[in-house]
Order: sequence, then structure tokens, then C-alpha cells
Amino acid sequence: MIDDKDSYKTILAPVEAILLKEKKSKFIGYAYPISKEEEVKPIIELLRKEYPTANHVCYAWQLGVERISYRANDDGEPNNSAGMPIYGQIQAFDITNVLVAVVRIFGGTKLGVGGLISTYKESAKLTLEEAKVTSKILTTPLILNFDYDKMNVVMRLIKKHQLDIVEQKMEINCTIKLAVKKSDLEQVSKKFTPLKGIEVLTPEI
Repeated sequence: MIDDKDSYKTILAPVEAILLKEKKSKFIGYAYPISKEEEVKPIIELLRKEYPTANHVCYAWQLGVERISYRANDDGEPNNSAGMPIYGQIQAFDITNVLVAVVRIFGGTKLGVGGLISTYKESAKLTLEEAKVTSKILTTPLILNFDYDKMNVVMRLIKKHQLDIVEQKMEINCTIKLAVKKSDLEQVSKKFTPLKGIEVLTPEI
């Protein structure tokens, strides 16, 4: 799942309409990078609208690195004949934060449970083979609260250690939110904690 303790693999961009034909049925594969479960339903609904004659829109998704969540949906196909074979390919490609969907348009010949399992698996595989897999850095937030007169000290440290600012509020009371590699969190925190007038917070993601 993880390249190393600071990174994970996912797909860079959507892959759409990868066609596989099996006994006159069409299996059309899609893959999307996602960051939260709420993104799944609208995508599946769009696929249903795009293929109003489709018999099934089966899918699987996985989110997270240290705490993984996933779901596999057969959408009316026999139990575990579609969603889990799709999910198996997400695992085989060693990726996360991804949704893979396969649209099936029935061609008149039944495939049987074994045929469905192998075809949904192959469709997901072909789809993910078209995806560009990328490594992303696993970060955690570090929040600095301080008075404006500490601004120069804080910014000097941020620049020196090449830290990434993701949010900032510069008023009389200032707040800067940093994105820090998880393995560096303790070390980076220690750069700021000895300084007077600077509050260092490490909230849970």
C-alpha cells in the first residue's frame, strides 16, 4: 500500500470508457482519483445517466493509507461477482484514494458467476493499466498561533526548513497552517516549541 512511510500511490487523472467485450456484453471501465467517500455517489449517478440502457454499474473504491476504508458494490450482479473482483485490482495495483467502476450492457448471453468474476476483474485491470499512477506525500497539519511581532521569526524558520504553508491568517493574532511529512512532524515541531509566544498545535487529520 505505501511506497515508504511518507508516501502512497494513487492515480493522477480519470480514465474513461475502456471497452471490453465478452459474449456480446459490453463492459466499460472507468477510474477516478477521489479524496472522500462523498465523491462516489455523484460519479456513479453520472455514469447511470450516460448509459441509460446499462444493466449494471458495478464499482469499488478505497480511501486512506494508515486507516483504510473501502466498499465493493455488485449493483444487482450475483453476490461478490463484480464489486470484489474490481476491488481486487485496486489492491493488485497497490493504489488508494481511487474509485473504479465498470458499466455492463447485457448482450443476451449469460456469463455465469465464474465468467462475471473474470470479466469484471479483467475490465478493472485494463482500465487501471491505462491510468497514470503517481506517488503522493503523506502529510499532517501543523498549526502555529502567534502574535504579529513574532512574524519575522516564524517566517524565517519556515523559509529555512522549506516548509509548505497551506493556510495563513495575518492579523494582530496570526495563524499559519503547515503541511508536514508525517515522519518529520516531531522534528519540525521542536523548531518552534522552544520559542516564546508561539503556540504549536498538531491536530488529528
